[in-house]
Amino acid sequence: MIEIRKIRTGDLPQLAELYGELVEEKSGGPKMRETFARIEADDRYVLLGAFEGERLAGSAMAVFCYDPIGDCRPFMVVENVIVSERFRGKKAGRLLMEELERLAKERSCGYAILVSSGFRKEAHAFYESLGYTEDVRGFRRRLD
Repeated sequence: MIEIRKIRTGDLPQLAELYGELVEEKSGGPKMRETFARIEADDRYVLLGAFEGERLAGSAMAVFCYDPIGDCRPFMVVENVIVSERFRGKKAGRLLMEELERLAKERSCGYAILVSSGFRKEAHAFYESLGYTEDVRGFRRRLD
């Protein structure tokens, strides 16, 4: 059975391993622990894990942003969504996203946004199954 909870410091080695399935860059070490401490201390960030027993099956992060436009409702940005191949099809991703959306509604967010690399067609189908639409176009520019 999959359980959703916040990532803890002791989960970081498994999280670094999981991120290896998402990006080619290596994660972990002192820099990851330092960044995690910042995330943990800032209530605008939520880093969740989907666990089967003690094994990290997936993870997703949300950042809650202020918005000075219109009725000034905040919005949620979803990032770093990954479910290990070994756990796909067990609802880990759906449970992660449902919990993030629950938290966003609790904070009165007007909408949630995310970007996904163009080649991740399976992920796109997953997001669409959750009700996300491709009604905007995302852009990214590396700054390094």
